[in-house]
Parts: sequence; structure tokens; C-alpha cells
Amino acid sequence: MWREQIRPAFMVFIVLTVITGVIYPLFVTGVAQIFFYKQANGSLLYAEDGSVVGSSLVGQNFDDPRYFWGRPSATSPAYNALASSGSNLGPSNPALVAAVRARIAALKIVDPENQAAIPIDLVSASASGLDPHLSLAGAYYQLSRVARLRKLPEAKVRQIVQQNISGRFLGLAGEPVINILKVNLALDSLN
Repeated sequence: MWREQIRPAFMVFIVLTVITGVIYPLFVTGVAQIFFYKQANGSLLYAEDGSVVGSSLVGQNFDDPRYFWGRPSATSPAYNALASSGSNLGPSNPALVAAVRARIAALKIVDPENQAAIPIDLVSASASGLDPHLSLAGAYYQLSRVARLRKLPEAKVRQIVQQNISGRFLGLAGEPVINILKVNLALDSLN
């Protein structure tokens, strides 16, 4: 009697394994490669020489003052997509306070003449710790430093920032932002 139940159960297991473990993944992968090729392959960004320099979806660590700096990463090592998570530190946590103070000090060291208020996204990590975007306030705060160190007119650097603005999602949600890697690649293409 148990053999009468095992055989159909085993056959259902095999059929469903083939459907959900082979046919469906191949179908979805095929559709993604045809209709969403760039996204399905990591939204990669390339340097002028054709080499891959990163993804437009994951931030990168820029600490050279000639570059725009992005949001700090809460992952260890920085911008490690395998360790995506926020810091989970509350505003009264001494470790978070120390990290923010260190980030403020680093910004002041590379641009001591800048007396403007430092935008919050330059000193606080995003929820994922991987955010590749920065607010326009964060970009404009750094604009004069980047232009000065690259020996470019501020108007030219501002133009590059403005050419790389991503608007609100569906025109409604969020704030306009820039992708730090794209802006820095555009600046590198000038030099």
C-alpha cells in the first residue's frame, strides 16, 4: 500500500523539480537577457579603455580629494555587497557619534576653506551601506574642492554633475540624486 503512495509522490517531486528548478529559471534568465540585458548582468559601468570599473547599483570608496565622495558604507570592508546591512547604531550610540565626527573631520581636512553646512548623507551610511547615490546638496558641497584639485572651472564640474542627475522615481518619490561613480568617471574622461 505504501508503494502506491510513494510512486506518485516521487513522480510529482521529479516533475516539480524539473519545472521549478530547471525550466522556470531558464525561462526567467532568457527573458531577462533579452529584455533587461544591462540590469540582468549587474548594471556594469566601464572606463574609456573598456574595463569594468563597477556597478551603477553599488557604491565605491573614493577617498582621493580629487573625486566626489559618496555616502559612507556601513559594511566591512567598505561597499562589500556580500555584507549589505545598515550599522544598526542609534543616534545616541557613542560608536556612531565617533564615526560621524571622524567623517566630518576628514571632510574638513581635505577642504578647510569650506564653511558650508555638511549635508547629512556625507557623514551617515544608508540602510544598505551600499548606496551609490548622493544628494545634490552633497555634490554641491564638494564641487569647489573637486574643481580646484582637478584644475577645472567650477562651471564645468557643475555641468557634469547636472548632466548626471537622476530625478525622482516616477517623478514623485525621493529626491534628485547623482551616481558618484558615473560623475567621477565623467571627470576622469576630461583629464
